[in-house]
Amino acid sequence: MIISRVMTKNPVYVHPDASVTDVRSLMDKEKVSHIPVLDKNNTLVGIVTKLDLLKAGPSEATSLDMYEISYLLTKIKASEIMIKKVVTVNEDEVLEEAARIMADKGIGCLPVMRGSLLVGIITDTDLFHAFINAFGARHKGVRVIVNMGEHPGQIAKVAGAIAEKNGNIVSLVTAEGDDVAHRRATIKVEGLSRSEMETIIKNLPDMVLEDIRE
Repeated sequence: MIISRVMTKNPVYVHPDASVTDVRSLMDKEKVSHIPVLDKNNTLVGIVTKLDLLKAGPSEATSLDMYEISYLLTKIKASEIMIKKVVTVNEDEVLEEAARIMADKGIGCLPVMRGSLLVGIITDTDLFHAFINAFGARHKGVRVIVNMGEHPGQIAKVAGAIAEKNGNIVSLVTAEGDDVAHRRATIKVEGLSRSEMETIIKNLPDMVLEDIRE
């Protein structure tokens, strides 16, 4: 799946001179946890996260009252707390690459670019939604996990057997098995019963049914 199909398009943003108070208000209003920072030429120069806002505030041990704290926060600018070395992706990148980058870098979002233009943002929440869609979690049906030999044509055998029984595959995701000789497939099927799916898998060679549920 391409990032442009999953990302939040035209994300809200702030300028470097926006106050921490304004950034926090915008986050609360838009219900977001990350806000890109663009300069007057609409060039991406940073990003502010909720964690950055927490770090910008006074410690719990402060003797300042709420009015003094609010005043001080209006004097702190986004440019002072933003992350300046921003990791980005292009809009035509694949989703799994964005997920890999976010996992490897330990970050919760990636601004999405078209050249030097910010066109979107992809967050861990967007990845969760994509994960739900990939596994067909919102569809009714029978979900099976099959451990199969790592041979050409294995997926075709399963799909063909399901089609012969007039079953409809709504999702199919594969992952590495317990060793290099095997692969694990998670399949969501509509139109067949649990017992029918059990029979299909048990009759296929070099395949083991690990889990099945409706």
